[in-house]
Amino acid sequence: MGFFCIFTRISNHPFMSVNKVILVGHVGQDPEVRYIENNTPVCTLRLATSEVYKNKSGERVTTTEWHSVVLWRGLAEVAEKYVKKGTQVYIEGKIRTRAWEDKDKNKRYSTEIVADVMQLLGKRADEPGHT
Repeated sequence: MGFFCIFTRISNHPFMSVNKVILVGHVGQDPEVRYIENNTPVCTLRLATSEVYKNKSGERVTTTEWHSVVLWRGLAEVAEKYVKKGTQVYIEGKIRTRAWEDKDKNKRYSTEIVADVMQLLGKRADEPGHT
């Protein structure tokens, strides 16, 4: 059975681009939620995604990538209530890099995933049979 692909032009706009991230991983520590102006909740969490492969010697190797994820408003409230260290989540969002100054007035950059969608996966921590 053959495989074929149909290519279609999505847009005639010459400057079209896509900034889309999909991650499935485990939360590395309990989320940090803070409230900014107008009592708007903002949640930050660290998400680990891992890849397992065999090296040339046949040994199993695991590499883990850590992602900083930012959730706003309703998603932040859900994370505050239900997400804990070890929770497996599906995150959909976009990459954002922001500039900031450290205490010594050095310019620093942080790259984050700003989530548009979060879905809890697996069993909840308070469910029977959860380890």
